[in-house]
Amino acid sequence: MSDPVVKAAADVRLIVFACEAGMGSSLMGANQLRKLCKKAKLDVTVVHAPVQQIPDGVDVIVTHQSMAASAKAKAPGAAIVPFMMFFGDPAVKGLVETLKNNNPVVSAV
Repeated sequence: MSDPVVKAAADVRLIVFACEAGMGSSLMGANQLRKLCKKAKLDVTVVHAPVQQIPDGVDVIVTHQSMAASAKAKAPGAAIVPFMMFFGDPAVKGLVETLKNNNPVVSAV
């Protein structure tokens, strides 16, 4: 097993909220993450994409735990933050707090 990907907070510029098909509750989850980042005054871009269309250059991928392995396969250099609930999940809020406190993001996958 390889070491987890670690991204320094200062190096995180692109966060992808990845889902299975690109619609519905995951889009709302991406909007929630974007608002949390803006409120925390983080200089990051949050985009929404299906797992198979994750753009190059992504630093952090936020995805449902059932798709974490697929996200890792698509973007092995990104830190993966899996969540269970589309709204109010502690992992999503924790990511924002981690970045706000200038701590590194450690991939859970």
